[in-house]
Amino acid sequence: MYLYDLHFAGACLEIVEFQRSQLSSLSPCPFYLKIGSKSVQKGRAVVSGTFPYACQRPKQFPAGKKPGEYPQNMDLPPVLPKKKKKPYPIPFKEIQKAARKDKKLAERGIEKPLQPPKNGLLVPELIPVAYEVLDAWKLLIKGLAQLLHVIPVYGCSECSEVHVAHNGHNIQDCKGPSSSKRRGLHSWVKGSINDILIPIESYHLYDPFGRRIKHETRFDYDRIPAVVELCIQAGVDIPEYPSRRRTNPIRMIGKKIIDRGGYVEEPKPWRAVDPSSSSIIDLDTCGACERFPPPSPEDVPIIAQETMNAHETVRTGVTKLMKKYTVKACGYCSEVHVGPWGHNAKLCGEFKHQWRDGKHGWQDATVSEVFPPNYVWHVQDPKGPPMRSALKRYYGKAPAVVELCMQAGAQVPRRYKPMMRLDIIVPESEEASLVA
Repeated sequence: MYLYDLHFAGACLEIVEFQRSQLSSLSPCPFYLKIGSKSVQKGRAVVSGTFPYACQRPKQFPAGKKPGEYPQNMDLPPVLPKKKKKPYPIPFKEIQKAARKDKKLAERGIEKPLQPPKNGLLVPELIPVAYEVLDAWKLLIKGLAQLLHVIPVYGCSECSEVHVAHNGHNIQDCKGPSSSKRRGLHSWVKGSINDILIPIESYHLYDPFGRRIKHETRFDYDRIPAVVELCIQAGVDIPEYPSRRRTNPIRMIGKKIIDRGGYVEEPKPWRAVDPSSSSIIDLDTCGACERFPPPSPEDVPIIAQETMNAHETVRTGVTKLMKKYTVKACGYCSEVHVGPWGHNAKLCGEFKHQWRDGKHGWQDATVSEVFPPNYVWHVQDPKGPPMRSALKRYYGKAPAVVELCMQAGAQVPRRYKPMMRLDIIVPESEEASLVA
């Protein structure tokens, strides 16, 4: 039994009792019980004594924060184990429930109800978003290529660690093949744009609902950035990468397509075209630093802010597109496929790939798999002494693009500040042992 509310009428006290199940469904009580000396007027007489009475609680927001505010600090992103499959972004019970529903409709011979873009048609309101994402993607590559001439970036030659500063850090967390000889220290080399903007590629499909890619036919398809392929399937027209635009929706019963409008002969891959004479080269990070010259010192903060804004535009736009358009990712490796189902190329070499004959374990992709943030250590003083393992718990992290633009003079968006731990003062090595 729990006390939840009370009503004082004259000298009578009424206590209302609730069961635990009833109490959990109620909102928090705005009153609390207090006992004190009071004078109560009953009729013409005034009665003095000690009475319990109800007081109203002051209005408070959950955890002391107002709606829309970010927490003061956030935990660093977890590192997923490589010897285990990635968690499903959608609960597995919901996937099974949807599969059972489709199976029941198929057993009764009822077509599966499909809405754009699941039926092969475009979503008209997302076509401007796709063009906006593609333009921001070009601006992001151009800005990063220019900033890399000014801001030094280092990458470990043995693992995937990246550091944005004038010197590499001394945190002993290298997992490379020869890390034991270096006691976990990284082997730093000069980084490139692919260390900041991880190149996630996908096969370009003329018809996503057509023939699936087989292992023997994988070289007949172009590999382009997954963000670009997502924009093409969302309505962007690129002459070098044509895509089939349907006017009639496809029809499905269960998992079987009963009407796809027939197979259409796919055009030849773009590799047959001279790359130097095409504007498609601006969509790839390959050779970006050579294409764009170093900026002038007074233009660096402007370019950094434009690059930061482009990064946020791409991230927001990809999130909107992925809510409608299907993107698959392997549950074991970093392979991504934009389309209603994955390909059959046997290229997975991660955990227990022998059991799957090299096939990928396809599941629904997340935004971080299509547009990975690539978290790096946040450096408060890029020209200061290198970071050390003893003070690791005082350091924060940020996406590599955000850290690079911030050091070049851009304003940091609010969503990244809690993880960067900007309000924490890093102590000296002698003071660290005195901190609780």
